[in-house]
Amino acid sequence: MTLDDMIKRHGSWLEAGIDEGPVISSRIRLARNIDKYSFPGWASEEENLSVWKQTSDLFNTLESDFISWGMNNTPDLDKEILFERHLISQEMAQQDDSCGVFVTADECLSIMVNEEDHIRIQSLQPGLNLQDAWKAANDIDDKLEASLTYAFSSKLGYLTSCPSNVGTGMRASVMLHLPALVLMEEMDPVINGISKIGLAVRGMWGEGTEAAGNMFQVSNQITLGRSEDEIIAHLEQIVLELIEHENNARTRLMNEKSLMVEDHVSRAFGTLSHARLISSGESLNLLSTLRMGLDLGLVSKFSRRELDMLFISIQPAHLQKLEDKVLEPDDRDVVRAEMLRNYMKNATQNGSLT
Repeated sequence: MTLDDMIKRHGSWLEAGIDEGPVISSRIRLARNIDKYSFPGWASEEENLSVWKQTSDLFNTLESDFISWGMNNTPDLDKEILFERHLISQEMAQQDDSCGVFVTADECLSIMVNEEDHIRIQSLQPGLNLQDAWKAANDIDDKLEASLTYAFSSKLGYLTSCPSNVGTGMRASVMLHLPALVLMEEMDPVINGISKIGLAVRGMWGEGTEAAGNMFQVSNQITLGRSEDEIIAHLEQIVLELIEHENNARTRLMNEKSLMVEDHVSRAFGTLSHARLISSGESLNLLSTLRMGLDLGLVSKFSRRELDMLFISIQPAHLQKLEDKVLEPDDRDVVRAEMLRNYMKNATQNGSLT
């Protein structure tokens, strides 16, 4: 399967059809390093080449089918697509030599090699499904560890480039859509409260990114002194509380400001249906509003999963890949607007605002 094929379909973590309101997806990430080798940031080119060769040879022997991209021969546009699809980090998208990623055809597993750590395993699942994500990550981790000797301390656990990952080396995170908490101006207190209990809140594409489209990633900060099961259980508890807070905020919005919400959703629908120029940032915010309208029963004949996939499809690299040419920002705004108009037209031929 090529990257073009992957773009025409979407990762199973988005296509599974699980509709859980505020929850988009769950992710488990494991950081691992190979013993006797310097960590990537301090390693020589020879060491990084050796790690890349070892892991490449190993993946060729695994029963699971993985698609691989070495960053040294991957075009910049394709790197950006891999980043937009949450398969590599922004840091890896900017790298060239002796690093790359292995991805399963369904995009639920991606393993970066020689990013910040020698190996970073990422498992994605739709909805609130941390347990299945953990099982998949743990299974591939066991297969790799059967052939590789990890850097490990009996006192500290897995050794990682960043001290904050030492211990389990695990980051568990859940992507949530929280527009009502934002509209009710209650998101900042929530973020402050979460940070005091060992969790972090980041934007749609992880660390260093803003919460575009009212999408937030909530993840653990503590990896040392807690087991994987404890980390997952704690995160699940907080996510369930966040879902309750968001649903309560939606109820209050409809009770106290229903006309404002209906107008907000109608304007989003109108702009997406008729705009001739639209940026990715504006698109994300409008799609977020439409998604909330769908959850609240204000619009019909839309698929939540299709809306979620549009969050990725409208991104700059995806648009250029679909058009098969480099587009300047203004030209991307034209193509994006046309894509959204066509989706709104097709989705609403048999339905409308309710």
